[in-house]
Amino acid sequence: MIVIRSCQGQAELEACVQLQVETWGYDPTDVIPRKAFLVWQKVGGQVIGAFDTEIAGAGDEGGPESLVGFVLALPGIKFGAEANAGAAEPRPYLHSHMMAVKEGYRNRGLGVRLKLEQRKDALKRGIRLIEWTFDPLEIKNAFFNVERLGAIVRRYVFNQYGTTTSHLHGGLPTDRCIAEWWIGSPRAQAIIAGGPFERNPIEVRIAIPAEIAGIRVEDPKRAREIQQQASDQFQVAFDRRLAVIGFEKSNQAGTYLLGKWESS
Repeated sequence: MIVIRSCQGQAELEACVQLQVETWGYDPTDVIPRKAFLVWQKVGGQVIGAFDTEIAGAGDEGGPESLVGFVLALPGIKFGAEANAGAAEPRPYLHSHMMAVKEGYRNRGLGVRLKLEQRKDALKRGIRLIEWTFDPLEIKNAFFNVERLGAIVRRYVFNQYGTTTSHLHGGLPTDRCIAEWWIGSPRAQAIIAGGPFERNPIEVRIAIPAEIAGIRVEDPKRAREIQQQASDQFQVAFDRRLAVIGFEKSNQAGTYLLGKWESS
């Protein structure tokens, strides 16, 4: 049985750090240390873990040895136009910086459960917006963010983190889409509930080849060309005030669907 709850104590936070290393393969220069997890948790952020209570010695609520996933978020404040929807006052939000699930526990719905617990906690605190960045070439993540959670995208950042030591990044610039999850919106509520949600007409499609993971390893130059082409398309669409409001998957490609998005 998997228990989802806030992480408690130094040992559980250290288990998150180790899962971070295991997932991304960072060397020490790129690892977020336990103290940072602790500080962000203390100042209004979130460190929410998934614990497998069937692991020997875990107990009913799990413990550090049974941590199989986590999501980490930092508190933030938006001002002026960034606050969106004509808000006159600064608006608090959460920046969800990192989520990891242990190999062997992936594709079992743990990511959704972690994000929904994150949403539940945020709503309880009166927070309406959770943001995070994701690699636009990671089409599985894109589908998860847009079609499973109801996030939208209307900003693109070039080389957000610089070149990292993670094998998952393949030496490419760390270009990122910014997911905006308006967690109390009709869109998010409908999509989370699995119900229909009427979206605006699709005006632009941006396709990423389904075999992009292999291309990154076998042909980095081509992977960079695909990344550059996508970034150009995103910028043109975002300059037109379009947003990613849907995502389609096929055997050939993952396709971002862009149209107008009016408000949260």
